[in-house]
Amino acid sequence: MRLRALTCGWLTGDAASLVAGEPGRLRVPVPCFLVDHPAGLVLFDSGLHPATMRDPALGMGRAAPAFVPELGDDEDVTGRLRALGVAPADVRWLVTSHLHFDHVGGHAGIPNATLVVQRGEWDAAHDDTQAHALFYERHLWDLGHGVRVVDGEHDLFGDGRVVCLPTPGHTPGHQSLRVRGDDGRSVVLTADACYLRRTLEEGRLPPLAWSHDAMRASLARLRALRAGGATLVYGHDPDCWAAVPQAPAPLL
Repeated sequence: MRLRALTCGWLTGDAASLVAGEPGRLRVPVPCFLVDHPAGLVLFDSGLHPATMRDPALGMGRAAPAFVPELGDDEDVTGRLRALGVAPADVRWLVTSHLHFDHVGGHAGIPNATLVVQRGEWDAAHDDTQAHALFYERHLWDLGHGVRVVDGEHDLFGDGRVVCLPTPGHTPGHQSLRVRGDDGRSVVLTADACYLRRTLEEGRLPPLAWSHDAMRASLARLRALRAGGATLVYGHDPDCWAAVPQAPAPLL
């Protein structure tokens, strides 16, 4: 059982888009994670689309004007996997935190995986009004994968090692992922339920969210998990990311 962290791009945008009222610009990582479970490979999110640098509108959709992307050759998720000796076609499960461009951009390169997504997310993405308001870009994720739609907490393998945790707020069906290692340690990958450590510690929320009330409740759940001994890996925190071991070194 191994958990590895992959950097699949960087984005620079207004800091105020992550922390209300924050001045200046902020360069943030776009993380993905590979779980090597005895029953199969799991990818949590897939980062930026490989064509983002040459065609930002394709890779980021309507969000393109807000960000300056960085994605070098072979730094997309398929390149990162191949550098580990992993064939993208061998990934069995593609657990999707939510359907925004920087979390589903590499889905096309993981052709045989089954998407695991919360029902609230899937339903919102198929509602034209919500899909437009929430900046879902259907061409990035509606690609013919098999789909497992789940409701609430979901133990992917039934052994407590890889568990989807509903953490709505950023979007209606956002989910984080708890991974438990062979030594009993747990890591929670927050994704956009908590952009930065300071989001959790200061309670300063991003200005745009599907529901700030739901986001506060999800942050309270993440705080409780941290208090219970789990290590949190925040969604886009450049300072924290600098301390996260990068593949091939294991995070767990």
